[in-house]
Amino acid sequence: MSINAIKDDEYISSVSKKTTMTRLFRYLLAYKGTITAVILIMLVTVAISIINPLLIERAVDVHIANKDMEGLLKIIGFGLTINLIFILLVKLRMYLMARMSNDVLLKIRQELYTHIQTLSFGFFDSRPTGKILARIIGDVNSLKDVLSDSVTTLIPDFVTISAVVIIMLAKNWRLALASLTSLPLMLAGLWFIETASHKRWRIHRKKSSNLNAFIHEDISGMRVIQSFTAEGEAEEDFDQLVKEHRDSFIKAILINDGFFSVVDISWGIGSIMMYLVAIKVMGIGVDNVGTLISFGMYIGMFWRPIMNLSNFYNKLITNISGAERVFDILDTKPEITDAPNVIEMPVIKGEVVFDHVSFSYDKDTQVLNDVSFSVKPGETIALVGPTGAGKTTIVNLISRFYDVQQGNVYIDGYNVKDVSIESLRKQMGIMTQDNFLFSGTVKDNIRYGKLDATDEEIIAAAKAVNAHDFIMKLEKGYDTELRERGAGLSIGQKQLLAFARTMVSQPKILILDEATSSIDTHTEILVQKGIETLLKGRTSFVIAHRLSTIVKADRIFVIDDGKIKEEGSHQELLARKGLYYSLYMAQFKNI
Repeated sequence: MSINAIKDDEYISSVSKKTTMTRLFRYLLAYKGTITAVILIMLVTVAISIINPLLIERAVDVHIANKDMEGLLKIIGFGLTINLIFILLVKLRMYLMARMSNDVLLKIRQELYTHIQTLSFGFFDSRPTGKILARIIGDVNSLKDVLSDSVTTLIPDFVTISAVVIIMLAKNWRLALASLTSLPLMLAGLWFIETASHKRWRIHRKKSSNLNAFIHEDISGMRVIQSFTAEGEAEEDFDQLVKEHRDSFIKAILINDGFFSVVDISWGIGSIMMYLVAIKVMGIGVDNVGTLISFGMYIGMFWRPIMNLSNFYNKLITNISGAERVFDILDTKPEITDAPNVIEMPVIKGEVVFDHVSFSYDKDTQVLNDVSFSVKPGETIALVGPTGAGKTTIVNLISRFYDVQQGNVYIDGYNVKDVSIESLRKQMGIMTQDNFLFSGTVKDNIRYGKLDATDEEIIAAAKAVNAHDFIMKLEKGYDTELRERGAGLSIGQKQLLAFARTMVSQPKILILDEATSSIDTHTEILVQKGIETLLKGRTSFVIAHRLSTIVKADRIFVIDDGKIKEEGSHQELLARKGLYYSLYMAQFKNI
């Protein structure tokens, strides 16, 4: 593995934080009823919070000063009642917001996963799986607190601050202004910290993605690592990525923690100024202790929301890079899409035509160069040639996993770009050398080829490719649970199940890309019998380095340097003693 490739940080398009935040908060519009209920609850709780200092001021300066115990008990009873209501409403608010924020995360994650499934092969070719997982899981999870606090913090705290400032100004404007003298200092400090913090959290997100990608790749390739005793090298690479992840977090958090220090210092300065003005300038004494206490409480009620808002802003700066990475994928357009006026592909007969097709995966390397051929319905075409000659590219263009740069591909006279992708691919059966099996039963894995297949169809497909006998020897037959990638099965057994999955779909066009490359000779004999059944009556393209598997093909295309160098049957090409003859003799001269 290449740690440099893993560490290659993904490019994230530059979008303003305001745009990202607006787009994120737009998800909340679907929950107007919940948000309205939460806002009403918060208005009540804010009102209770604002009333409390007034109750204490009246209790001290009126009832205690006049030794009115009856009035004091009434105020205490009233205070306990409204604060009990306050506690119950806060619990209800937390429940409603937790449910809403989790629903939004579910929606974002579903949108992200659905969108990823529409993206073209080029997207997955350029990104490690671990980095994609990091966005679907980690980056989406990071948005939870932001979504929840956007309602529970922003609205009530702004209302609280506004109400407190009004009350303070109404009660004593000089004390109010003294309490607010440190606001400019706080705003300047927060602006400086926000600017530096966002950059560092964005770097940390990327380092997290790198680490996730490495771990995913490392675990997937553990057999190779252990086979070549490369554990030490893998551990060194892991240690380097972990240290980079740790260092990026420390750099971010060192700046980030300054949020709270700035607010604490500003709070302290505001309190000192208020008491200084009250005692030295205004000469407030024992007779006005209640007023001083209530003002002290209001200062707390002013700065505590400021602290909450700073904490929210802190979370926003910490996690906004996660939202940027999520939206970056959502904004990635699929390279292969249906044109505006596509039609549904009718039932395929199987004629395939390449008309002067040229293709390259990048601008520098031409993979196919002016390739033309015509295949009749029901023909079996074998594609042979050196690695990188363009064999797999040809079948990928037939399936429209990529689009040609020049020329056209036709199936039954229809340009593949003029029919819907779904109607085209659902009539094709594609088998590669990577026969991926999902976690689930044997039956479920075969049914993946045709989701509405009956048990009888599944068994018939398995019998056709000679997979039935080994399946019945498994612990629970077709109901045997398979682990990820079919762990516990031999390579040959995995390929037989993949053949059965393809067979059950009854494809009109069949593509076998190195599908028998890892099968042992005994299994190959069984599979070849199944393949003969599978190929019958279908247009088929077979790619194989093992030339013994394609001798019965109707025609063999010899591909080299992006062109068809030779074409004919097995016997015809041997008789020509050209490139195919050389390939064949090189493979069998020592047998």
